[in-house]
Amino acid sequence: MDMPPPVTAASHPRLAVPHRPRELRFIRHQELGDWRLKVYGIAPAGRPAREALVAATLARAEQVLPRPAVAAERYGVGFVIAHDAPSISIGLVYWWQDENELHQRSFVGPHDDPAAIAKLADPAAGCVWELGIIDFERRMWLQDVLANPGGPDLARYLERRLDADV
Repeated sequence: MDMPPPVTAASHPRLAVPHRPRELRFIRHQELGDWRLKVYGIAPAGRPAREALVAATLARAEQVLPRPAVAAERYGVGFVIAHDAPSISIGLVYWWQDENELHQRSFVGPHDDPAAIAKLADPAAGCVWELGIIDFERRMWLQDVLANPGGPDLARYLERRLDADV
């Protein structure tokens, strides 16, 4: 069987662009009804995620988070990411359900109109920066809720926050 040709910077010019870290920042805690959320922002180095995008992401979260927040299969906790990319506005909403499942809704829109973010029909799992936050949240959920010897500690989980350059 023939092997496919190797991937190179010449065959895929986007891979030739050097990686530029982005700031993954915890912004605040937010309550939406009975939901308790961590709010994160991602932006190119040197600036925070715009508050207009954070507000739009939280507005979408309020629309899509299941009700009631606390139910047999839900805990009323999650996180949102306002990803202020150079050419697009991205709002991501996540919540924990059924002990170990992370549910997601994705919204995208024009960079110059963050309030216009709309549901993405076929979302990706995430980019390398978003996955940095998701990985942190997964590890904290496992440590503080699922594998905590003293039992689930949602308050401790909610207090954990990530601030990193990835």
